[in-house]
Amino acid sequence: MKKKTQTPSVESQQEAFKIAKATQKPGQTKEQTKLIAQGIEKGIAQYKKQQKERNRQADKAKKKQQKEKQQNLAQAKEVATEPAAEPAQKQNMLPWVLLIVSWLGFAAYVTQS
Repeated sequence: MKKKTQTPSVESQQEAFKIAKATQKPGQTKEQTKLIAQGIEKGIAQYKKQQKERNRQADKAKKKQQKEKQQNLAQAKEVATEPAAEPAQKQNMLPWVLLIVSWLGFAAYVTQS
C-alpha cells in the first residue's frame, strides 16, 4: 500500500510563507526563506495529521463507551424482565394448587361422614 504524498493547501502555503517572511533575518536569500517556508508547511501538515489521528481515536473511544453503555442497559433490562417471568409461573400454579387442596378437603369431609 503506497502512501499518497499530499500537497499542502494554498492557505497553509501562504501562511507558512508569511511566517517565514516574518522571521526572515537580514541577508537571508529567497531560497533560504523558501526552504524555511517548506519546513513550516511540513510542520503544519504534521500537526493537522496528528489532530486528525487524535480526533479519530477520541471518536473510537466515544463510540466504544456508548456501545458498552448500551450493552449494559440491555443486560439490565434482561435482568429486570427475568424476575417478572417467575410470578407469572407462580400465578399459573395457584389455581391448580387450590383445586388439589379443595379436592383433598372434599375427600377428607366425605371420609369423615
